Amino acid sequence: MTIDDLRDMVTEFSQRRDWEEFHTPKNLVMALTGEVGELAEIFQWLTPEQSQAVCDDEQGRVKVEHEIADVLMYLLRLAAVLDIDLAAAVQTKLRVNEGRYPVELARGRAAKYSELG
Repeated sequence: MTIDDLRDMVTEFSQRRDWEEFHTPKNLVMALTGEVGELAEIFQWLTPEQSQAVCDDEQGRVKVEHEIADVLMYLLRLAAVLDIDLAAAVQTKLRVNEGRYPVELARGRAAKYSELG
């Protein structure tokens, strides 16, 4: 299944429910932000080791999968509403980041590109 297939499935889901009037870019970004918050809540206050183990049990894995799916579905819907080709956008941004984060300067460092020079 491709990104476009997923986008089309989410769009069809929304259209069958007549939700287009609610799916403005602002509303979708707000919903996306809420879902990212719900995903963050799962990991909040965990140690790095605990966060690595969240998906070790079935209940934790399902919670994380559902929240990640919600985030992705809102992102796909937002891209559809704004007519953004996600694959092309990611490829373009990776090219930009290749220039911002050259391997020889960025390898093993968690620094912003402006701090690498």
